[in-house]
Amino acid sequence: MRTLFTAEMSELADDLTTMARHVESAITRASEALLTQNVELAQQVIADDAKLDGLEETVDERCVLLIAQQQPVGLDLRSIVASLRISAALERMGDLAQHIAESARRAYPGSAIPAGHEEIFAGMAEAAKKAATEVIELLETRDLNVAAGIVSDDDALDQLHSLAYKTMLSDEYSGSTQETLDISLLARYFERFGDHAVGVSRRIVYLVTGDVTGERGRI
Repeated sequence: MRTLFTAEMSELADDLTTMARHVESAITRASEALLTQNVELAQQVIADDAKLDGLEETVDERCVLLIAQQQPVGLDLRSIVASLRISAALERMGDLAQHIAESARRAYPGSAIPAGHEEIFAGMAEAAKKAATEVIELLETRDLNVAAGIVSDDDALDQLHSLAYKTMLSDEYSGSTQETLDISLLARYFERFGDHAVGVSRRIVYLVTGDVTGERGRI
């Protein structure tokens, strides 16, 4: 029975890693679509989000069955509950990548990024992609230094998010209502993407250290 449980837990971990790889692909392609006005790439991200939703359902069903059939306790139960929350965070990260792609598609053949903000969003895209890559590595290795890197990426996203808003409050800003809306929403999508990555890192830090605050991820 224990051998079966161990195998099921291994498959659960594999499912989460698969979800994280989908998220990395989604944010990478969505960012490129946004920065290069590639509507075909944007459409791919939007269409592929259903795959991530299906993976989340698979993870949730596996977790429920493990709890019902194996009645886990202690670390095993915490791992399953953490997996449920991680899958939800990954699914939300995929949704945010989809929102970015939808913004790119809506603005085509123009750009959803107003003139003068290209550098800000290029920086946000890079930080988000880096965080997604580190989430995969964290799920595979449970390395707390990787968890710390995710927190650092989120700090960069927070700073760029603030900078995007500051530009709209400057005397030189003369953007239209649509441009203001685009800046606000896109900056928020990237910023929330980083927040969910940090949420995943904190779940892993808790499993490794027992630290409920996730502060041990700040190495």
